[in-house]
Amino acid sequence: MTDLTGRTALVTGGGAGLGAALARGLAEAGAEVWIAGRRAGPLEAVAATHARIRAVEADVTDETSVEAMFEFAGPCDIVIANAGASESAPFSRTGLDTWRAMIDVNLTGAFLTLREGAARLKGAEWGRLIAVSSTAGLKGYAYVSAYAAAKHGVVGMVRSAALEMARTGVTVNALCPGFLETEMTDRSIANIAEKTGMSPEDARAQLEQMSPQRRLIRPEEVVAAALWLCGPGSEGITGQAIAIAGGEA
Repeated sequence: MTDLTGRTALVTGGGAGLGAALARGLAEAGAEVWIAGRRAGPLEAVAATHARIRAVEADVTDETSVEAMFEFAGPCDIVIANAGASESAPFSRTGLDTWRAMIDVNLTGAFLTLREGAARLKGAEWGRLIAVSSTAGLKGYAYVSAYAAAKHGVVGMVRSAALEMARTGVTVNALCPGFLETEMTDRSIANIAEKTGMSPEDARAQLEQMSPQRRLIRPEEVVAAALWLCGPGSEGITGQAIAIAGGEA
């Protein structure tokens, strides 16, 4: 098991779903963990589940807020840009407000988080910058063009940043899970059911069919990948977009 004793980690979007799972996984591995998000209540609820998890309120789409988040948390060896959101609409009916919202939280938020993390890791012998992208960052899906564009941008950003830091002790990677067993997917299922008239069970089955394994991905599978990137022997893994998607291509 990866031993992160003595390391400090920051996870954005840590108040629920994958972010909460990442925080608990890092804490169980020995790291001191900060979770960030816009709502104090969910953050405090997650922080209460482990003695090594603490919370800080922040809006990842706001540059000043991101800087304040890092000032509050202090030096962080591991930075995971996990905060994100998804909205769906046919391409021809995707409004500019939706487009901007998806770019702001999923791409700009990841950029501001990892950029500040990189700046504060300058000169460090070891560091890990991880962005949570999606299989939507590797391929297209119908009805989520804005979300997919943002997640593709995350992958491109990671690959470029990794080249710049390749001769340092800091690696930069993206994790690209398929549909997850989280609240965000529950909302997607409800949205599909509402817009198509199919039952939630059929909507869920439709998402499961996208994976060759015919299932949704468990958050702990993504946590395991993140811990691997933070563990011994991962020094040569940088600039990668790692799919955790049951063989989905």
